Parts: sequence; structure tokens; C-alpha cells
Amino acid sequence: MTVRKGKRLGISIQEHMAIDVCPGPIRPIRQISAYFPRLSPTSSFSEPLSPNQVVAPTALSPGSTGQGGGAGGGGSSSLLSPLLPGASGGGGSLSAMSSMDTSIEIDSCDSDDNTSLGTLEFDLLYERATSSLHCTVLRAKGLKPMDFNGLADPYVKLHLLPGACKANKLKTKTVRNTLNPVWNETLTYCGITEEDMYRKTLRVSVCDEDKLTHNEFIGESRVALRRVKPDQTKHFNICLEHPPPLPSPTAMSTALRGISCYLREWETEQQRSLEERGRLLLCLQYLPPASDGDVKGEAKAKERARGGLCVGVKRCAHLAAMDVNGFSDPYVKTYLKPDVHKKSKHKTAVIKKTLNPEFNEEFFYEITFSELATKTLEVTVWDYDLGKSNDFIGGVSLGCHSQGDTLQHWIDCLKNKGKKVERWHTLTNELPGSMLQE
Repeated sequence: MTVRKGKRLGISIQEHMAIDVCPGPIRPIRQISAYFPRLSPTSSFSEPLSPNQVVAPTALSPGSTGQGGGAGGGGSSSLLSPLLPGASGGGGSLSAMSSMDTSIEIDSCDSDDNTSLGTLEFDLLYERATSSLHCTVLRAKGLKPMDFNGLADPYVKLHLLPGACKANKLKTKTVRNTLNPVWNETLTYCGITEEDMYRKTLRVSVCDEDKLTHNEFIGESRVALRRVKPDQTKHFNICLEHPPPLPSPTAMSTALRGISCYLREWETEQQRSLEERGRLLLCLQYLPPASDGDVKGEAKAKERARGGLCVGVKRCAHLAAMDVNGFSDPYVKTYLKPDVHKKSKHKTAVIKKTLNPEFNEEFFYEITFSELATKTLEVTVWDYDLGKSNDFIGGVSLGCHSQGDTLQHWIDCLKNKGKKVERWHTLTNELPGSMLQE
């Protein structure tokens, strides 16, 4: 073929990329996908495909002239050509074949939503007398493989919602190289009140431990604690699920507004998770004025001549970690406000490297019963830091202006004179600003 100088072939880049490399004139391929038909194994054709229409490298022949697909025995000399509607031996149109291929791809896709994550068995027991929640993690079955060997290294984490943070996270041991682990391990939350049992939810998560990379999430389940009756063990055998997504905004006009709404929801969730900083067990006792014979010792008799409030700081549980080592060095301070003379401050000893300290210390405030009704007891927990300011962990206020369990504890103390009243309290960071100045 001769081409005049100065002229070029009028072939577009699309046609150039689809040129069939065969001897003869240049022919653009109409539709490349038609040369590679994928037949459904469930489809039934009226006639079987002839050898001429089977996609094979031997279908190309140097002597072919572009008359492929002819009827009869074209054998090896016929050129591979697209399946056209109405062609003999096809048994169906190209559109029907394409629709079948699409349906096969959708049905055969491997999605996590269609994959079982496994089951988990555990028991829950709430002891009202000790205000403790026991979770016995028994076993898991059929977990999703997470490692290259087709197995996993699973462990179980517990969180209390709302307010999930490192302070209330409990974790089992890790069982290596199995999809059916057995733990038989009991994890205990201390200081769980009946109000917590009514409004809180236990999140049970199963994760895969990786030493070189980050741990991988397998699945979770959430149980409303109101389903557990006091002093009765309840057994659970549940299927693991994916974590629920955040509620998406409705009727948003632009993507920017949707993202901003999502961020606001995320910030709200983070703020809620920072409200709770741990638990504190307090013992309150109002001692009425005692005679000389009732109190042994001259010092104690003089101290409690007018009567007063005895505050017992027993212990803390699940405190927030304030140091880089994952622990805190906690101690407790108590105030009886308003404190005009600034003499009501008492402080416990510092317990090193723990999130569950036991103090067992008592402080006495000499005060009459009528004056006590106008006072507020403020208890704060701090993390001791050498050479710098101490970190505030959390606190609680008890008085006539309190709410919930704190108010009930204060009223029970005033009603039951001479009796010790113990109760767990939730530590929060919502205290007056004057309390945050160490």
C-alpha cells in the first residue's frame, strides 16, 4: 500500500489501541469484550458451541481474510469474530450473555457482610451487695481467619458504654493459632450501681493480636445491662457483628455539610467518653455529740464533743490513666464547702502505679447537724507528679444540691445518725473551677 508524502492515515487513538494484529487490512475491533464471552454455568443453551466459536489461540490463522464466523466447517482458517445477535450456534444474544455475566459477578463477590464472624459465649452476673459486675468469657467458635495461616490469635475486650475509655477497659488473655478459642476467664467491674445497670451497655469485642502490626478487629456484640437481673447469672451465646455506623445526617444538600455533621457527632461522642474518670467508694457517718463516757481517750472526746461528719475513703476502681506508663499515682483530697477558714482540706497517701488503689483512710469534720445541712462535701482524685503540677483525674460533690446517687447517699447519711453508709460514686470532670487548682 502506497501512501503519499505529507498525508497520514486517518486512524483515531481509540482505533489504534484496538487494532487486530493480523495480516490484511487494518480493522478496528468493534467490541473487545465480545471476544471473551464468559458463560454462566447455570445457563442452558439450545445448541452447544461449535469449535469455531471457542476462544483459543489457534483461532488466528495467517491465511484468514476477515470472513470469520462463516457457517459450515471454517475450522482453523476462520478468524475469531464477535458473537452477533442471530448468529448460528450462539443460542442467545450478546445482551443476554452480558446480563448473565453481571449477575454472576454480583453473586460471587466476597464481601464481609456475607461472611460469618463467629459466635461468642459468656456469662454475666451482677452482685448487688458488692456492686460488682462479673463477666465470665467462656469460648468462641468459628471466628473469621485473620492471619496468613488461616487462623487467628483472639482475645476479648470489654467496655462500658457510654463512657468507653481505657479506664474501664478489661481484657482477657490471648489464645494463639485457633478459630475456636476457650478462655474460661472472669473479668470484674467494681463500683457498678443499680443506676448503671439500668442505663449502661456492655460492649464485648473480639480482636486478633498481632505482634508486628496493629491488632485487628474481628467482631463485637452489645448487651444492655438492664437485661441482667441482680444476683442471677445470665448466659449469652451470640453472633459477632460489625460495629454499628454513626447515624448519618438526613436531607443534607452538600457533601461539606454532611462531613461537618459527621464531625460534630464524633466530637460529641468523644466528649461523652471523657465524662467518666473512674469510681470511688465512700463511707459517710454522722456522729452525734457524745458524752465523756462514750468516747475513749481525752483527745477523741474533745474532738467529737460537738459531733461531726466522718468521711471514709475506701478505694477507687478503673481510674483514668494519666501517666505515659498507662497507670496513675492517685491520691484523694476532701473539702467541706463553703470553707471560710480554709481548714477543711484532708489528703490521703499516694498509691504508686495503679488504677485501682485502696486507701482505707478516715477524716473527721467537727460540725453540728444543723450546719451540715448547708454544707457540700467535695471529693477529688489527683495524679501525683514529681517536679510538676499534679493532674486532676476526677471528682464528685455530695450535698443537698446534688442529684441521683450522690443526693441519696447524702440523705441516707443524715437520716441514719451514727450508722456507716457506703456507696460507689462515678468520678467526673464537671467540678467548680476552684477545685481544679492544685
